[in-house]
Amino acid sequence: MVKKKAKKQVTAKNRKTAPKKSARKKALKKRSTKKTAKQRTVAKTAKKKTSVKSVKKKATAKTRPTPKKALSKKPLVVKPGPPAVTPPPVEEPASNEEAIGVITHYYSHLGVAVAQLNKGSLKTGDTIHVKGQTTDFTQTVTSMEYEHQHVDEAGAGQNIGLKVIDHAREHDIVYRVK
Repeated sequence: MVKKKAKKQVTAKNRKTAPKKSARKKALKKRSTKKTAKQRTVAKTAKKKTSVKSVKKKATAKTRPTPKKALSKKPLVVKPGPPAVTPPPVEEPASNEEAIGVITHYYSHLGVAVAQLNKGSLKTGDTIHVKGQTTDFTQTVTSMEYEHQHVDEAGAGQNIGLKVIDHAREHDIVYRVK
């Protein structure tokens, strides 16, 4: 069996003075260590500032100092860029064909080519020749649309949709056969 130690009995004399002394000591400790909320925030910000300064010191110690360049007070001059993109030059391959436009897009699921007409006009029933690096076919214009509306004639400056029989590619040239 383990015996427990007997508690020391406090005499009447000790009882009166002992609690008062310990209470006084505790109160003094609390006063000296207790900080207000304001003091705590000030202490935190001071710690942050010192840690930031030490990080900056470490960073500057690793990198070499660069000489400061003198800033010139000349006005910044912006030069104009290149002119706006113009359509590619249209070539005339044969005497019976006239170049009238360029293919700008092809919708494969519809079989429709979008053509930008640069000069001349195009009517339903005209024969066209579409020629490019890998494209070369001739067909009669059966269906033509301008801004989702069916049209029978289109002029220069319009982007039209043409139903085509073969795959047309961007930058292919559209010729009207005379």
